Amino acid sequence: MEPPAAKYGSLRNILVRLFSFAVLIFAARFAIIVTVRGGSCDSADFCFFSSDLNLSSSDAEDPFSAKNWRRSVEHYAAVFQDLIADGSLTPISRTLCIDTPSGEDVLALKEVGVVDSIGIFKKPSPPLIVHGHGLRHPFSADSFDFEFSGSGGLERSPRPAEFAAEICRTLRPGGFAAVHASVRDAYSLDSLLELFNCCELIRTREINGVDSSPVLEILLKKNNINPNFEPETLDSGNFVSKCSVPGYKREIVKNAEALIEEEPFKPWVILKRNMKNIKYLTSLVDISFKNRYVYVDVGARSYGSSIGSWFRKQYPKQNKTFEVYAIEADESFHEEYRGKKGVTLLPFAAWVRNETLFFEITRDPTKKVMMKRRGMGRINPVQTSSSHMGEMDKIQGYDFAEWLKSAFTRRDFVVVKMDIEGTEFHLIPRLIHTGAICLIDELFLECHYNRWQRCCPGQRSAKYHNTYSQCLEMFTSLRNYGILVHQWW
Repeated sequence: MEPPAAKYGSLRNILVRLFSFAVLIFAARFAIIVTVRGGSCDSADFCFFSSDLNLSSSDAEDPFSAKNWRRSVEHYAAVFQDLIADGSLTPISRTLCIDTPSGEDVLALKEVGVVDSIGIFKKPSPPLIVHGHGLRHPFSADSFDFEFSGSGGLERSPRPAEFAAEICRTLRPGGFAAVHASVRDAYSLDSLLELFNCCELIRTREINGVDSSPVLEILLKKNNINPNFEPETLDSGNFVSKCSVPGYKREIVKNAEALIEEEPFKPWVILKRNMKNIKYLTSLVDISFKNRYVYVDVGARSYGSSIGSWFRKQYPKQNKTFEVYAIEADESFHEEYRGKKGVTLLPFAAWVRNETLFFEITRDPTKKVMMKRRGMGRINPVQTSSSHMGEMDKIQGYDFAEWLKSAFTRRDFVVVKMDIEGTEFHLIPRLIHTGAICLIDELFLECHYNRWQRCCPGQRSAKYHNTYSQCLEMFTSLRNYGILVHQWW
């Protein structure tokens, strides 16, 4: 028979284990409430303290009394009071705060009287914040009268166009959106406004941010039109009305390096010197608010000609990842692009329309035989005369201007390098006439003329008929219009 003391000890061990298990469950439940639910309680939750329990401490009475957090609430309250004063925000506005981790802006709205306010963030914290994302609002279309994006939410977004599109979707027609962003120049402001194709700009003002650093407050109003409609199309028509270059771009051009007025005797030497003087657009303006970043190499030749040797190594990209397009019709260069990641090869010739072309095979002037690696020369429409077929190759040309318009928008940042063996005198007017020139943010243009030959001192190339002065006139005209173009050799 088991002694009574042994039975008592066994029962005590069981009770201790049950009590420990209960404490473990209790602690786990509390951790879930604090971590996942932000410490809030409702009728379905288990809480340490009920909502009507009075605590003596002033901090306990106000769960949002942390000094820095409270300062942020007061900062946003002052911002929203100004918006109420100018009529863009009202006490009855249904309001959304986007990508707000701690909800200071939501509480500030409630404290100034805009009680129907909610925030979204990837980690919810009821009752101020529900689960959501700047790129995916958990609400139906036209749900809100006012939307707010503070703390640089838009500029931190990996896809700013989608961020703006969600605001356009969930904001009702006639509603207002206020965006706080570190806009550094007119170029970046224009880029930001291009993202909101559903809205009109009401005003901008510079204010101090939560950390006292200057930010720009941009106030927008949603138009009563389809947000997918873009009023400034680039379809065929008058260039001036369809593609007017804003004045701030002309100011940027004024800061570019000077054009070389005198024809260089050795242009291949001048190029190396000139590259050190180039004022790249990305060294002059902020490109943070662009939707995509694109480099188009027209007449790319080999990968190392400019993509690998210059663009990827030297062009300042502001830590942006660029899509790269290599446009090269000469099939002798195509094979090496097959193994190049991040580069899309377009095996065509950039031209003014879609048609079959032929191009001359470049020969080494000092040799009688064709070079092992040929280069594409001047292209022209196909002619039926058999006299052209001996030293010519047929290629397919496509309308470069129409391709630009179909592939990109003004919301994209597009850099173009163009080396097309004299065809620029056809292609540049086409880009201007169609308005596609306005899709190019920065242009590196090699203009081909009857230059002095490297092989034969004192002789000019018979391959091209245009003169250096005609090239200079093209560069000057483009810059006068507001296109940032650089001389390239």
